[in-house]
Amino acid sequence: MGDCCQSCMARIPYATMIATLMCLLGVGIFCFTMYRGASLTVIMVDQVFHLRLIWIEAVQMIFVIIGAGMAALGFMILFVGFLATGATRYKVYRAWRSRVGGRISCAVLMGITYLLNFVWSLILCFLVVVTFIYTMFWNMCSSVEHSQSCIDLTQFHFMFPPNTKLEDMKVCEKYEIKAFCKDGVENAEVMFILATLSTLLVILSLVHYLMCLSANYAHIRDHEKFQELQEMQNLNELEYSATSKDRF
Repeated sequence: MGDCCQSCMARIPYATMIATLMCLLGVGIFCFTMYRGASLTVIMVDQVFHLRLIWIEAVQMIFVIIGAGMAALGFMILFVGFLATGATRYKVYRAWRSRVGGRISCAVLMGITYLLNFVWSLILCFLVVVTFIYTMFWNMCSSVEHSQSCIDLTQFHFMFPPNTKLEDMKVCEKYEIKAFCKDGVENAEVMFILATLSTLLVILSLVHYLMCLSANYAHIRDHEKFQELQEMQNLNELEYSATSKDRF
C-alpha cells in the first residue's frame, strides 16, 4: 500500500500543478474584477455624462473568452506535465514517434506560453495606466469634498467623444458627484487594482509554465537518449550471449 501511494505521488507534476493553480486563480480574479469594473464604468458614464458605451459589452465577452482560453491552456500544460513525470514518462514515451510528439507538443506549448506572456504584459501596462487615471479621479473627488467645487475633467478631453462640450466635462451637481465618486470611481478603482495584481499573478504563472515545459522537454529528450543506450546495451548483451553459445 505504501509503495503504491509513493508511486502515485511520484507521478504528480507538482511544479506544473502549482503554476496551474496560480493561473486559474489569477485569471478568475482578473475576469471578475474587469467585468465588474467595466460594468461600474458603464453605469457611471451613463448617469453622469449621459454617454452609452456600447463596445463595453464586447470587451466583457472578451474577458469571458480569455478566462476560458487560459483555463484550457492550463489544463493542457498540466496534462503534458503528467505525461512527462515519473514512471508515466517511461510508459508513454517508449516509442520513437511518441517521443517526437511529446517534444513537439512541449515546444508548441512553450511558444504559445511565451506569446501569451507578452500579451499579458501589454494588459498589465494598460491596467497600470487605467489604475493611475482612476487614482487621479479619486484624488480629485477627495479635493472636491473639502472645497465643494466642480470636478473639472477638461484635461481628460481625449477620453470623451470629439463633439463633447467643455461644460459637459465638468461634474457639479451633488447627485452627479456622488454617482461619479462614490458609486463609480471608488468601487471601480478597487476592481482595477485587484485586476492589476491578478495580472501579475498570471504573468508569474506563465513564467512558471515556461520553466516546467522546458524541464519536460529536457526530460523527454534525455529519456530518448536513455532509451537508445538501453537498446544498445540489450543488443550488446544479445551479441555477447550468442558468441558465448558459439564458443561452448
